[in-house]
Amino acid sequence: MIRLKDFSSIGIMLLGLMAFSQGSLKGVISGPDGSPVPGAEVYLKNVETLTEAGEEGNYDFGPLEDGIYSMVVFAYEYKVYEAEVNVDGPTEVNVGLEPLGESLSEVVLIQERQRIFALKSLKKVEGTAIYAGKKSEVVLMDQLVANVAANNPRQVYSQVVGLNIYENGDAGLQLNIGGRGLNPNRTANFNTRQNGYDISADALGYPESYYTPPAEALSEIQIVRGAASLQYGPQFGGLVNFKFKRPESENAIEWTSRQTVGSYNLFTSFNSLSGTVDNFSYYTYFNYKEGDGFRPNSAFNSRNYFGSFNLRLSEDTKITFEATVLDYLAKQAGGLTDVQFEEDPFFSNRERNWFAVDWKLFALRLEHRLNERSDLSLQLFTLEANRSALGFRTNRVSQPDDPNEPRELLVDDFRNWGAEFRYLTRYQTGGKNAVLLLGTKYYQTDNRQQQGPGSAAADADFSFYTQDYPNYERQSAFELPNTNLAFFGENIFDLSPRFSVTPGFRWEYIKTESEGSYRNIVLDLAGNPLLNEEVPDNRTFERNFLLLGVGATYKMGESNELYANISQNYRSVTFSDIRVVNPSFQIAEDIRDEDGFTADLGFRGDYKKLLSFDLSVFGLLYDDRLGEILKNETRTNANGEVVETGRVVRFRGNIGTALMFGVESFLDWNLKRTFFPGEDKLRSSVFLNMALTDSEYLKSEESGVEGNRVEFIPRVNMKTGLQFGYGNFLGSLQYSYLSEQFTDATNAPRDINDNQRGIEGTIPAYDIMDLSLSYSYRRWKLEAGMNNLLDNRYFTRRATGYPGPGIIPAEPRTFYTGIQFQW
Repeated sequence: MIRLKDFSSIGIMLLGLMAFSQGSLKGVISGPDGSPVPGAEVYLKNVETLTEAGEEGNYDFGPLEDGIYSMVVFAYEYKVYEAEVNVDGPTEVNVGLEPLGESLSEVVLIQERQRIFALKSLKKVEGTAIYAGKKSEVVLMDQLVANVAANNPRQVYSQVVGLNIYENGDAGLQLNIGGRGLNPNRTANFNTRQNGYDISADALGYPESYYTPPAEALSEIQIVRGAASLQYGPQFGGLVNFKFKRPESENAIEWTSRQTVGSYNLFTSFNSLSGTVDNFSYYTYFNYKEGDGFRPNSAFNSRNYFGSFNLRLSEDTKITFEATVLDYLAKQAGGLTDVQFEEDPFFSNRERNWFAVDWKLFALRLEHRLNERSDLSLQLFTLEANRSALGFRTNRVSQPDDPNEPRELLVDDFRNWGAEFRYLTRYQTGGKNAVLLLGTKYYQTDNRQQQGPGSAAADADFSFYTQDYPNYERQSAFELPNTNLAFFGENIFDLSPRFSVTPGFRWEYIKTESEGSYRNIVLDLAGNPLLNEEVPDNRTFERNFLLLGVGATYKMGESNELYANISQNYRSVTFSDIRVVNPSFQIAEDIRDEDGFTADLGFRGDYKKLLSFDLSVFGLLYDDRLGEILKNETRTNANGEVVETGRVVRFRGNIGTALMFGVESFLDWNLKRTFFPGEDKLRSSVFLNMALTDSEYLKSEESGVEGNRVEFIPRVNMKTGLQFGYGNFLGSLQYSYLSEQFTDATNAPRDINDNQRGIEGTIPAYDIMDLSLSYSYRRWKLEAGMNNLLDNRYFTRRATGYPGPGIIPAEPRTFYTGIQFQW
């Protein structure tokens, strides 16, 4: 890990800027009557740069090298405009769009946009962010035919390569995705954002995401792999950014109402309002979900409100305020042993387990164009949230819950705020184009965490009953303040018209504190206290480090390119790892931070607009990787001696150095263009999403680990499907297959005779098929489908804590149908 003393090594990136080029391209996009077309997408294919027309229809690409550019303009309800543009000094090109001769079907609209933006990756520069040379993927929500009402992650992320998904069957209240050997639990190994700002509980101290935006509200989901560590934080997974739909630009109000019902009394209601009045625009929604779940004791309900309010102060300045409010309550059916799962995956022996979330998130964003070549943005955001988990979670999974005993209660309060400033400028050096991004982020948290006895009742009572149960063994109370300051920068150097290099850096300062105590209680065999003492545990971890990385791209024609990158990564240990007492595993006393690097080499683009592709290889080196192995539990007795308890538990600590590597490929073949180019109303394409991954623990101080495969990695992770349609009828049929994967570093095999725990063992290979259909008629849309069409019995997770412990079964075959009205 490069430290602060080496910080001067980034100086090469910040050399004085040369004289600015006189070349530029700007203009106005208008309709046939001369009125502006705000939101029109203007794309220069040669340099892979995208911009949007402003409220007055104006666009501006800033400085460009003189030359010929291929320009494309796309706007709904207008014909696509394509032309060659000669940039010779300051150049102005005004574009008049022609209206469609007839009402265009949804199928053709989707195809037209897909034809232009077939390469489903982020452009080199978007807003005040740089993505050149990075492996990036974009889920275009308007192209999906899927169960979006339930946020079905298999379908929503079907074309994102190599993702490993935990399936909860809770209508998408929580997103659990990982990849490349990263634990999917609550997407904790990604930096998770919406519209560019953090939404997780604590980006460094507790990076789990208890809130996931509804898919019905999104326009895009952007995913950037490990090289995102420089701009968005050092996590190994990279970035997941949810982009909400833009406000309706032509009307003062647009109302969309979606009502969906499904198996096991699933009901979701999504209602949004959107519009523009003069310089003010807004997008807001309310989303309600409820259901009984497919197992007993698994009912849930949630309420989610979001509002985005935008004020354009001038042509160059816009300010946006956003508010998100979510609360949900879920009953948790608990986990199963392997024997219980084989006998009846619908079984539940937990009637008193509950989980509640209260999430309030606010953000203020300023976007300003300083001049034709420079932009800046400032994000201010704050979170006030709470999560409460209540229930019986012994690692003896088959043990019935005693209704006379208190339940365990964990309550976390999250209070954090942050600010991120970005400055991006385009300039020329040595006669070549260049783009510089500089930014800084300050992040401060004041979290509180308490663990102790809850009531012995069966209701959702999230109150502590410490006085009633003073000898309850798992008690603690902590304040967890964190401070984080980061500086980052990246620079695109165009060394030739085809080849560019993008070096970057990120310097981090992290101060993590723990102020509080836990109770050390020792009971005799009769349950009487031999020792009941309060143990202070105040800690301060302070560190700073420098991460470096570099990316490169080589253009091979208009729409194909080679890309490569290598970036350092880092993940700090969370205090949740260290302090919360979990009956299913024990924490190493010397647990420490993780570091390593991620590298990608790939080729992406399209072939004659018939086949789009992204083929790549990757490597991820993970040093001091946190993992779990099976060991004898130890504890301190009344004499202060460390003794074995006789129980085998999962032991969590720094297992060793791990290497993950593989091939990731995505292919999308447009059958309609290949075989039926004249059938404008037809839609037909097939895709293949395949990740072949291997891994190894290169070294470890723990016995039985070195040489093992890394957990959470199926060697084969495949999703394939057919998308079809005619007129306004659309459909998709998807098949998913994941091979066997391990769940701990010792590679413990599955024991189908285990009727005790269910916590360790492999996750067997499984496959699923999903079918979704939709039909649109004027303002109405009807949707229907079946998930897990083959009604397979499988599971994707062995939980060590909530919502288990034990095997968490996945949903059987389910049905859904919904109706949408837009006015």
